[in-house]
Amino acid sequence: MTLDNEIIYGKPLNPRVAAVVPNDDYTLTLTFMNGEVKRYDMNPLLDKGIFRELQNIGYFRCARIAYGTVEWPHEQDICPDTLYLYSVPLE
Repeated sequence: MTLDNEIIYGKPLNPRVAAVVPNDDYTLTLTFMNGEVKRYDMNPLLDKGIFRELQNIGYFRCARIAYGTVEWPHEQDICPDTLYLYSVPLE
C-alpha cells in the first residue's frame, strides 16, 4: 500500500507530498501525490521555536521529501495534513 491511498479509521488520508521546491520568499511549492500543485507559506512559522533556523535562506533551501512530507536536515518538519489543508492551489 502506498502513502496516497492509506486509510486511517475508515477515512482516506489527505494526499502526501511528492515533490517540494523551496522558494526565495519562504514559501514551498508542493506537488502532492494526487497531482495537485499548491503553495504553502512558511513565513508565519519562521520566528517560532525550531523553525527559526529556517530564516537562513540557504538552510531553508535544504527542504526535502521524507515519508510524504517536507523536512530539513535538523529534523524540522511539518505535518503533511497541515501542508495540504493550509496551502493555496496554484493555477
